[in-house]
Amino acid sequence: MSGYDVSDDPYCYKGTSVLKNRARLRDAKTLDAFELEMMALRSREPLPEGRFTPTHYRSIHHHLFQDVYTWAGKYRTVRTAKGGNWFCYPEHISSSMNQLFKKLELPALQRGTTAEDFLDAAADFLAELNAIHAFREGNGRSQLAFMHLFSRHVGYPLNFDRVDAETFMPAMIASFHGKIGLLKNELRKLL
Repeated sequence: MSGYDVSDDPYCYKGTSVLKNRARLRDAKTLDAFELEMMALRSREPLPEGRFTPTHYRSIHHHLFQDVYTWAGKYRTVRTAKGGNWFCYPEHISSSMNQLFKKLELPALQRGTTAEDFLDAAADFLAELNAIHAFREGNGRSQLAFMHLFSRHVGYPLNFDRVDAETFMPAMIASFHGKIGLLKNELRKLL
């Protein structure tokens, strides 16, 4: 698992940082490989369609991780951070998600908008979605799957198969600190 800061994590096997999982794997590298394989298999199936709501987003996470975690599709219940940056506290996830998803109704995120306006608004939305980090694990992959569906719906399909992790990840980190220009440039590369 990728370095979350959590203390006394009920999602993990006692005394370890290995997430409890359906296969009962207790080795982090083995779980990583299992998670990657199961998620890859599920990602070959059609993603759940929906109305681009928080419920739809949760169904995408559930779809991708249902074979690995019993809590797939459920908001996390612990406070987490990465690299010392705290994500949305669990008691605020639901209301934050509801508020964020209202942005999908903005003119810049509708069919007929310009590519530049879409990229600005999409980068802002993705940055906020990442800052919420609704799930205990699998946030990035769920975010990209959701944005794939949404961008296709709006008419500016983003091809996330072309993501360059070496540039995309720093752009996501910068967006966490309110600097979305790099993320917008990364999304532009995927159009």
